[in-house]
Amino acid sequence: MPETKPETRPEVEPRTQARATPVPTAEAEAGVGAEVAGEAEPVPPADAEVEGTAAEIHGETKAHAEPTPPTDTAVEGTAAEIHGAAGVIAAPRPILRSRIARRLARRDRHPVASRGLRWATTALAAALVLGTLLLPNTLPALEPNRFTRIPAEAIIGAVVMLGLPRWPRLVAAVLYGVGLGALTVVNLLDMGFNEYLGRGFNAALDWDLLPDAQSYVADTMGGAFATGAAVGVVVLVLLLMAVMVWATIRLSELLVRYRSRASRGALVAGTVWITCTALGLTLFGSPIASDRAAGALKVHAQRTVDSLRDEAAFAQQAKADSFGNTPGDQLLPDLRGKDVIFTFIESYGRSATEDPVIAPGVNKTLDVSTKALAEAGFHARSGWLTSATYGGSSWLGHSTTMSGLWIDNQRRYRTVTAGDHLTLTKAFSKTGAWDTVGVMPGVQKGWPEEKWYGLDKLYDSRDLGYQGPKFSWSTMPDQYALEQFQQRVHGMERDKPLMSFVILTSSHQPWAPLPKMVDWDQLGDGSVFDAIQQAGNKAADIITDTTRSRQEYGKSIEYSVTSLTQWMERYGTDDTVLVFLGDHQPIARVSGDNASRDVPISVVAKDPKVLEKIADWNWTDGLKPAKDAPVWRMDSFRDRFLTAFGSTPHPSKG
Repeated sequence: MPETKPETRPEVEPRTQARATPVPTAEAEAGVGAEVAGEAEPVPPADAEVEGTAAEIHGETKAHAEPTPPTDTAVEGTAAEIHGAAGVIAAPRPILRSRIARRLARRDRHPVASRGLRWATTALAAALVLGTLLLPNTLPALEPNRFTRIPAEAIIGAVVMLGLPRWPRLVAAVLYGVGLGALTVVNLLDMGFNEYLGRGFNAALDWDLLPDAQSYVADTMGGAFATGAAVGVVVLVLLLMAVMVWATIRLSELLVRYRSRASRGALVAGTVWITCTALGLTLFGSPIASDRAAGALKVHAQRTVDSLRDEAAFAQQAKADSFGNTPGDQLLPDLRGKDVIFTFIESYGRSATEDPVIAPGVNKTLDVSTKALAEAGFHARSGWLTSATYGGSSWLGHSTTMSGLWIDNQRRYRTVTAGDHLTLTKAFSKTGAWDTVGVMPGVQKGWPEEKWYGLDKLYDSRDLGYQGPKFSWSTMPDQYALEQFQQRVHGMERDKPLMSFVILTSSHQPWAPLPKMVDWDQLGDGSVFDAIQQAGNKAADIITDTTRSRQEYGKSIEYSVTSLTQWMERYGTDDTVLVFLGDHQPIARVSGDNASRDVPISVVAKDPKVLEKIADWNWTDGLKPAKDAPVWRMDSFRDRFLTAFGSTPHPSKG
C-alpha cells in the first residue's frame, strides 16, 4: 500500500503519525481536500483527470504528495500534506473526520445520483452566467436566438479566473457575480422603462421615480399589495445577487480543477469569437460573437455622464428667457377680459385618434363634440405637439408646455421649478389683470410647484368635497372635478377675469374601473358614482390584457373629452377660451412599439377674434387634428402663444 512519509528533521521530536483515512476513489480524495480547506468545491467523476497536488490546490508549493490511485486505497497523509505545511504531523480534527466520512458515505450509497446532481448544478451555474451575459434589455428582443451566441465577457472571465491564485480568484468570482446580478437588474429596469416610458433606465436620474412608482401601485392595487411588492423586489434582488455569486464561484473552481482542459477551451472559444467577429458570421439571424454585456455597461455609463453634464448646462439655459424681462402690461394684451382655461387630459396621445383599435370610438366622440360645440356657438382649431415625456411622468409634459423649456427628466424638473423662469400661467399673473387658479384632483398632498406656476389659489383632491369612490389611481371622475371647478371657481363673481390651470385624471392608467357620464344636476358629492365604480372592471384584469387595455384606454379618453366639452357647452361664455391637450402618449403596451410622442392640442373659443390670432398656425378646424397638421415641439408652445396674443419679447440672459 503506497504511503507518504514525513520528512525527517533531527532537531524536532517525531510526533504521532496521522491515521490513514480510506479514500475509495479519486473524486473522494478531491472532496477531502475541499473539506480540509474549508470550502466545498465541485468534484469530478471518479475517472476524471485530477490535476495538481494538494499544494497546488491550496496555493502552496512546499508540500508534495504522490498521485492517488483511481481504486480504493488507504491514503495516509500528514498534516504537512493536508495543510501544505511541510514537516508538521498532526491528526485531523475529529469533527472534520466525521464530516468527511458522512460525505463519502452519501456518495458511496448514491454514486449516480450524486454525480448527476453535481453536473446539474454546474450546468445551471453555466446557464445563469451565460444567460445573464446575453440577456437583452427590451421585451421584443427576448427571443431564443439571442441566447445562441458566444459572449466575450465569459471568455475573458475564464482567462482571468485561470490566471489568479486561490484567494484573489475567490474575490474576483464574487465581484463578477455581483456585477452580473447588477447587470440583470439594470436590464430588467430597461425592459420596464421601455415598456412604460418608451426609453431605457437612466441610473443618474430615474431612482427618483421609484417612490412615485410605488405610490402608483398603492393607489391602483392597494397599500398592502404595494408594500408586499416592494419587499418582494428587494428580496428577489438580494437572492439574485447571491445566486449569481454562487454560480461564478462554482464555475471558477471547476475551471481551476480542470485547468488544462479549461485553458484549451478558452483558447478555442477566443479564436472562434475573433473569427466570427472578423467575418460577421451569424446564427439564427444574430451575430455569433457577442459583447452584449460590455456594450450595455458602456451605454449606461455614457448615459450617466451625459446626464450629469446636461444638468449643469440646463441650469444655465433655464436662466435665459425671451420673455423674462417683459413688463406685465406687455404680456397677453389681446386676451384681456377673457377667461382662459388650460386643461391637460391624462395620456391623451396621437394613438387615441390613429390606432385602429382605439381611434374609432375616440374620433366619433371628437366629431360629435365638435358639432355640439358649434351648435353652442364655439369653434375650435387643432394641431400636434411632441411631448417631452412618454407613457408617464405627466408633470414633465405640463411643465414643458408652460415653461417653454424641454423638461424630459426629473432632474431638469427640479432645477427649473426651483428657479423663477416665467411660465405661461405665471405670465397671466404677472400682468395683474387675471386671477390665477389651479384645479388638480390628482394632487393629494402639499404641492410646492404652485408658486412656480404663479397660481393664486390651488384646489387639490382635498378641497373639492368629493365623497364618492376612487377610480383606481384617479381620485375622482373628471365630470365631478369640472362641476366643482364651475361651482367653486369659474362660476363665482369676481373683479378680474380668470386664468385656470386644470389637470384631468380619469384617463390615467390602468383604465379600470372607469367612470361614466351622469346627469350634471345629479353629481352631488360624488356618491352617485358608487354603483358605477363597483360594477366596473378590476384593474388586475385590464393590466394583464393588452387588447382590453387598449379598448379601455380609448373609452377613458372618450369620457374625458365628453366631460370637458359638455362642461364647455354648459358653462362656457362669450369670453371663455379653452386650450386643452394631452400630456403624453399612453404606455408602449397600448400605443405600440416605436409610437410617436405627439399629442393633440385644441383651442376652443366663441369669439372669432381669438381664433383669428392663431390663423397662421395652420391648424385643423375642429377638435380632431389632421394627420398632416403642423407638429411642434411642446416647449415651443409658450412663446408661440405669448407672441400670437400680442406679448412683446424682452429677453433675460440669466
